[in-house]
Amino acid sequence: MIIFVKLLLAHLLGDFLLQPTSWVLDKENRKHKSICLYIHTLLHFILAWILVGGTDFVWFAVVLAVTHGGIDFLKLHFQKNKTKRNWFVIDQLLHLIVIMGITLLYNNERIDFAAFDNQFWIFATGILLLTKPTSILIKNIISIWTPENKTSNDSLSNAGNYIGILERLFVFYFVITTNFEAIGFLLAAKSIFRFGDLKEAKDRKLTEYVLIGTLLSFGIALLTGLLVKYGILQSF
Repeated sequence: MIIFVKLLLAHLLGDFLLQPTSWVLDKENRKHKSICLYIHTLLHFILAWILVGGTDFVWFAVVLAVTHGGIDFLKLHFQKNKTKRNWFVIDQLLHLIVIMGITLLYNNERIDFAAFDNQFWIFATGILLLTKPTSILIKNIISIWTPENKTSNDSLSNAGNYIGILERLFVFYFVITTNFEAIGFLLAAKSIFRFGDLKEAKDRKLTEYVLIGTLLSFGIALLTGLLVKYGILQSF
């Protein structure tokens, strides 16, 4: 399982945190002619090889990177503006299937890096998942309900995104430390500050939109925390 966790961590790093928006736009505009597509593919090879470690994994990392680039190539050529959300889901599912396949094929009888243990990889992947990847996932899920007047000139730039990341990390910490009552306090505090403004706005669609996003955010953080806690306990 730890190989899968490490490869998932490499995927999250390569596809979300280490892929600038400029790369995404260049790939969408130039498709297979974009140098960013090939840099992105190479990055996944390097990340997978470094995180898993061992010279015996190099060819598995090559297969992983090439299939990743191939999946991205298909998505770039077939997705349209109206189908971007669908292709995002298909793209990520295919990447996960490949990661699971590589995990099953790779021979587990090898020497791991002594500096890291299983708990670290599980914990790090859980934290990373709750940052930008979850923000993008929630954004894609609720995009079909985006109200026309969602944007506000009084809001700080990307404030909602950072608030969502912070609240998920808080929930994650509370689950790991078994302080579930603090999650209720956090949700109540956000309700007081956030839904007070929504009530004054008198926009039911906006209120429902924010409520769906909040519950998704808290739910994903809670589930991730429970899975990570269970994974850490099982690794002892």
